[in-house]
Amino acid sequence: MRKVKFMQESVNEKLTGIVEGFPKLNDIHPFYADLMNVLYDRDHYKLALGHVNKAKTITDSIANDYVRLLKYSDSLYRAKQLKRAALGRTCTLLKKLKSSLSYLEEVRKHLSRLPSIDTNQRTLIVTGFPNVGKSSFINNVTNANVDVQPYAFTTQNLFVGHCEYKYAKWQIIDTPGILDHPLDQRNTIEMQAVTALAHLNAAILFLLDISETCGYTIDQQIALFQSIKPLFQAKPLVIVLSKIDLQKFGELEAESKAKIEELAKATNAYLIQMSNITKDGIEDVKIKACDILLDHRLTQKAKDPKKAEAILNRLHIATPKKRDNVARDAFVPETVLQGLKKTGPTIKQM
Repeated sequence: MRKVKFMQESVNEKLTGIVEGFPKLNDIHPFYADLMNVLYDRDHYKLALGHVNKAKTITDSIANDYVRLLKYSDSLYRAKQLKRAALGRTCTLLKKLKSSLSYLEEVRKHLSRLPSIDTNQRTLIVTGFPNVGKSSFINNVTNANVDVQPYAFTTQNLFVGHCEYKYAKWQIIDTPGILDHPLDQRNTIEMQAVTALAHLNAAILFLLDISETCGYTIDQQIALFQSIKPLFQAKPLVIVLSKIDLQKFGELEAESKAKIEELAKATNAYLIQMSNITKDGIEDVKIKACDILLDHRLTQKAKDPKKAEAILNRLHIATPKKRDNVARDAFVPETVLQGLKKTGPTIKQM
């Protein structure tokens, strides 16, 4: 009986640790919940955890049943057979968990490699077509070391870099490139960027390659902007014109130039020119994006009546009132005046 109970406690402890060690999708931030759905499929994840959790309940049931039978066993041989049966049924049950445990192990390995993104920290998200200079910008602004290659989809996951501005820590997220096609046709790599744009409260930096060396025309890049615009409808936005070392904005065709300016005006976005090679405009992009995000966050806090009320409840303004109508002029004791005459300048001289 003691062996069967020990087996029950050991299995229960291990399976409980597995179930509780994985995040519950209903309790975490929507960004992480959607990201896990994109990477691992929400239904498979829940089924695997449910399978493990159900096995825990069945193990308890097996152990309780066989402990009850062991109490009434009529011989030592019968007791040993019941013990073997209890351990054997438990081992068979655990063997059936092989596929679920293998899947959860792969999820665990991948989760450990995901970047740690603080959903409450000041955040800038860099997005755009592949090969427009997103990773190079991250490397220039932060201490991240993102791989940069002259071909599309070099970045296949979310990368996070950190920098400082106004004595505060900022995180800048490098997203994989997005192509202009319907949402249901986007692959796992692109959906990571879409998830970040949709759920994180951040300033958006949309990189637009005006030299068109990324392989996409300005019109195609504007079309992509229009298709993903609903994702950052209420967020501060900066349209960054990259690769000005190859093509100056002032030398663009009048039609393309007018389209870009009209796009910025329609979305109330800032237009800033930048080159990752010559480093021109990189600091301006960072400063402008950080400033508009700070203004946006302050505006949101001011609009929230609960936050404003909570701050006002902590403030108390003390207003002194007159006790009577007697005039009380400044008075300096005579002894103090005599001491000043001996040691230093007089009151009039001071």
